[in-house]
Amino acid sequence: MSETTGASYAAAGVDIEAGDRAVELMKEWVKKTRRPEVLGGLGGFAGLFDASALKRYERPLLASATDGVGTKVDVARRMGVYDTIGHDLVAMVMDDIVVCGAEPLFMTDYICVGKVHPERVAAIVKGIAEGCVLAGCALVGGETAEHPGLLGEDDFDVAGAGTGVVEADRLLGADRIRTGDAVIAMAASGLHSNGYSLVRHVLLERAGLALETEIAELGRTLGEELLEPTKIYSLDCLALTRTTEVHAFSHITGGGLAANLARVIPDGLHAVVDRSTWTPGAIFDLVGKTGDVERLELEKTLNMGVGMMAVVPAESTEAALTTLADRGVDAWIAGEITERGPKTTGAELVGDYAA
Repeated sequence: MSETTGASYAAAGVDIEAGDRAVELMKEWVKKTRRPEVLGGLGGFAGLFDASALKRYERPLLASATDGVGTKVDVARRMGVYDTIGHDLVAMVMDDIVVCGAEPLFMTDYICVGKVHPERVAAIVKGIAEGCVLAGCALVGGETAEHPGLLGEDDFDVAGAGTGVVEADRLLGADRIRTGDAVIAMAASGLHSNGYSLVRHVLLERAGLALETEIAELGRTLGEELLEPTKIYSLDCLALTRTTEVHAFSHITGGGLAANLARVIPDGLHAVVDRSTWTPGAIFDLVGKTGDVERLELEKTLNMGVGMMAVVPAESTEAALTTLADRGVDAWIAGEITERGPKTTGAELVGDYAA
């Protein structure tokens, strides 16, 4: 009579010891994000943040956001580069939070893998931790889930959730915007983390380009360009609110510039953004020409070189641009707020891009 081996979690594809090893490797990076309000460390069932620190607020409003990085993870997987995708994740979450004027406080992450490779997981967390430092928030916990049978051994995805705080009477948004306000654009570092399904379809699938291909217009390989980390604007935006009057911010993500700017424009007003005030980076032209993608399609999918926008009173533009320049942020006046006409929507792009 033959003997059979009983079933086990390991035989089903889940390696608990590898997960424990990943946690040990990531601890040093998580410590770098620690804020004074954080209690305890990794290993607990919940991350703790001392809310008594909010007593200095008259009426604190908590702001929260959840996001991921879309199919940019596929580029990271193909490139075998895992320590930058975390920057993208923090940017997508915390730069949504700062839009309302909130200070980022803390974040948690969720990493889903087909198989736990401890060094890879630790590299992903390293990137998240570095992004948290750039955003000024703490990484207070997270989850690494192994999904054998659902994901391939090298497949993974990431998501995160964050919390921030803003004083109620300093909440930014549509109700502050007035006719005559200026719209300031802040340059993107590249594609950021949106539109990668289109980009991958055009460049990798249809054109058959390899990620290792040197692209003269880009000055580097295609993979290096596609993996360029998303710029994190959180501390730059907060600095702007401390040095001058700001009415609203808009994080330019999925849906493109006009659609995201329209989200903070009140009824009756209209944002006009002049394309001639900037030249989109070479990657946008490459996607457009290679895939014969119409300009409107590009603009409603990609950021076109603008990652964040600020709406400020016209008299505050000089101070705002000076603050951003001092912080190394490339920024310019890209448009203005006008009365909404019968045929206008919340925001529109006009003119042609500068050569």
